[in-house]
Amino acid sequence: MTLVATGGMVAAVVLAVVGLPSLDTHGPLHRWGVMGPTCGATRAAVFTVRGELGLAWTYNPLGIAAVMAAGLMVLRAGCGALTSRWPAWVWSPSSGARRLLWLGVAVAVVALEVRQQGRADLLMGP
Repeated sequence: MTLVATGGMVAAVVLAVVGLPSLDTHGPLHRWGVMGPTCGATRAAVFTVRGELGLAWTYNPLGIAAVMAAGLMVLRAGCGALTSRWPAWVWSPSSGARRLLWLGVAVAVVALEVRQQGRADLLMGP
């Protein structure tokens, strides 16, 4: 996960400096106006790295969360490499708590899908 987080951070910084590629990688549903919960997340991550959090939130709050999570992973790796102590968090929820957590994740994904669909005009633009 640390390598993925580091790669994601490097990619976000590179895209923030050089800009987004002109290559269209969207699927056919996007072209027909159907937005997924991750639509706009790349642009949101780029805006987050640039410090434009309001604009990042407008595109997709998931981009902000991804950059923050990746940053924490990179900081954890740096702390572990420097001190030989790896901060870890262990949580063993009960089966009821796990079900409740998955229900919350499902509700959040549906809410994000609805939110992103409401921003289809913005997300389909350049």
